[in-house]
Amino acid sequence: MNVRLKALTDSTKQKFGLDNYYLHRHTFYRKLNIFNETEYTLCMEWFPTHITEQEDEDLNPEGTAVININVNNGMYESVIFVGGKSYASGNTFKDLGKIEIVKWIENETGLIYEKQFQLILDEERDYRFQECVDGIPVSPSGNIAIKFDEEGNLTEFYKYGHYPSKEWVTEESYSLSLEDMEQLVKAQLKLIEIPAYDQEVLILAYGLEEIYVTNDRKSTIPFELIVNTRYIKIDKIMDWTSLNVQMFERTEISWIEDVTIEQVFSNEPHPDSIPLSKLEQEKSIHAVIEFLRNVYPNDSADWTLKTLHRDTGNIHAILKVHKEENRAFQRKLLIIIDAQRFQAINYMDNESLLETFHLFKAPDEITINNEEAFEQIRKRITLEPYYVFNSEQQRYILCGKIDCNYVVNASNGEAISLNDL
Repeated sequence: MNVRLKALTDSTKQKFGLDNYYLHRHTFYRKLNIFNETEYTLCMEWFPTHITEQEDEDLNPEGTAVININVNNGMYESVIFVGGKSYASGNTFKDLGKIEIVKWIENETGLIYEKQFQLILDEERDYRFQECVDGIPVSPSGNIAIKFDEEGNLTEFYKYGHYPSKEWVTEESYSLSLEDMEQLVKAQLKLIEIPAYDQEVLILAYGLEEIYVTNDRKSTIPFELIVNTRYIKIDKIMDWTSLNVQMFERTEISWIEDVTIEQVFSNEPHPDSIPLSKLEQEKSIHAVIEFLRNVYPNDSADWTLKTLHRDTGNIHAILKVHKEENRAFQRKLLIIIDAQRFQAINYMDNESLLETFHLFKAPDEITINNEEAFEQIRKRITLEPYYVFNSEQQRYILCGKIDCNYVVNASNGEAISLNDL
C-alpha cells in the first residue's frame, strides 16, 4: 500500500476506534467545487472483523463504517455506520450536550459556530446545522449532521458545503424591505400549472417565483438548488430546414471515473475544469442540431438549448421546450456529446415522467387576475437576507430572498399552502 494512503487509513482507524474493523476496500474519486477547484476524496469501507464475506455485493453489512476524507485538506467529509450500528471503541458522545457537540464539530471541521454554521435541529442524539455567514444563511447551502446511539457511539456524521472564508465574502449591512420592491415582487408572480396528486387534477395557480435581490437593488440572481459555475448559458432556439433521419444508437455512459493514486497525490486538475472554448461551443451546438434532426425530426424550433458544460469527460447539453413556461414540471432533454468527435452519444428525455399528468383532470377556467392574486398572498410573502454566490464576481454577496409558501388558485382565488399540494 502506498505510504501516504497507509498514513490516511491508519489515522482513520485510530481516530474512530476501528480496532474491531478491517479495511475491506477503498476508492478515490474527484469533483470540482464551486470555485472550479479539484478536490480528491478517499472513500473507505471498513467491515467489522466478525464479518468475513459480503453476502450481497450491492449492500454493505450492518455495522460497516463508510468513511470519506478530503485528501486535499485532510478533513473528514462523512462517517456513516450502516444500519446505525457501531462496533467502534474509544469515542463516545454519551451525556454530551449541545455545547460539547458544537466544540467537537468545530475541532473536526475548522469552522466557527454561528459564524460559519448554525443549529437548525436539536433532537435526542440528532443534531443538524446549516451553513451561514455571521448567522445569515448561504446559497447554495451547506449542511452538517451528527447522530449517535444510546451508548453514545457515533453513527452518522457528514459535512456538505463550501463554508467560504472572509476573503470570499463581500460583507454589507442589510438594507432591503418588501415595501421598496413591490413592483419587482409582482413581476415574480407567475401563472403555473401544478399537479395535485391526491386528487389527480391539474391546478392553474399564481405562484411566486423565488429570486434573490442584491442588497444594492441593482440586480437579481435566479434561485437555483444546485449552482454549477461551469454551465455556459446559450439560450438558443434549435431549428433546421432539412431532416437527417437515421438509426441512432446509444453509447453506454460510465458515470464513475477511475481515479488513480498517482492522480490523487499529484493533485491532477479535473478534466472538467477546462473551460469550453468558443469553437467547442459551436461544434457542440452543431452536434445538438444534428441529433435533433435525427431523433426529433418534427420538433424544429420547439427546443431551446439552455446550457453547455463538461461532465465526466463528455459535454452535456441541456434543453427545454420553450412553449411550456407555465408548467410546474417542464419538458427537459439532456444530450451527451463526445468531447473528441463532437457527436451525440446518448440522451435523456423526461417525457415519460410527464406522461402521468396527461391522465390528470384539466384545470378549471381562470377567474382572477395577477393583481387580485397578489393581494391574496401579499402578507404571506417573505424577504430574508442570504449570502449568495455570484458566479460572475466569484464571490458571496448579500441579497434578499423573495419567497412565498402559498399559491393562489386561479379558478377560485383560494390561497393554498405548497405543503398541501
